[in-house]
Amino acid sequence: MDVGVGRGGRPASLTITGVRMSEGPVLIAFDGSPDARAALAFAGALLPGGDAVVLSVWEPLLLQSSAIALSGMTVDPASVERDDAAIESATHTIATEGAELARAAGFTAEARWQPGTGPVADTIIDVAAEIGARLIVTGSRGLGGIKSLLAGSVSDRIMHHARRPVLIVPRAES
Repeated sequence: MDVGVGRGGRPASLTITGVRMSEGPVLIAFDGSPDARAALAFAGALLPGGDAVVLSVWEPLLLQSSAIALSGMTVDPASVERDDAAIESATHTIATEGAELARAAGFTAEARWQPGTGPVADTIIDVAAEIGARLIVTGSRGLGGIKSLLAGSVSDRIMHHARRPVLIVPRAES
């Protein structure tokens, strides 16, 4: 293990068996679920005082409506646009709440909400690359429901496709 010292005495980089953790912010994937809350709290206890971006991703109905249209059902574009705006607003609220929780957990945190352009995990991975995240933090299960059972969980996809360290935190036992 090799550790370099950065700002405020915090590690600037950490290399363990060839995996390098840079000085960038921690990216916390947050959907408001109990698992996301547990992951955020754990990361705050593990990495206090660092920078974080709390990311909430939504799937635009326009992407989903094209699949619905292929099934032969009709889609009202005005309804989709209105509903997408409501979903974006709710996602903004979730990201803002997550950033407040991250600040309470000791991070210097900012909220970010973003539409997905494909699988949610891919958007999380893309944002992590864009911001130079040193670590992606996620809960082991989110609000994916049946979709995650069919397509695989977001955390599983992140773990297998991210090119940076990933921390997956299981839900705390009640």
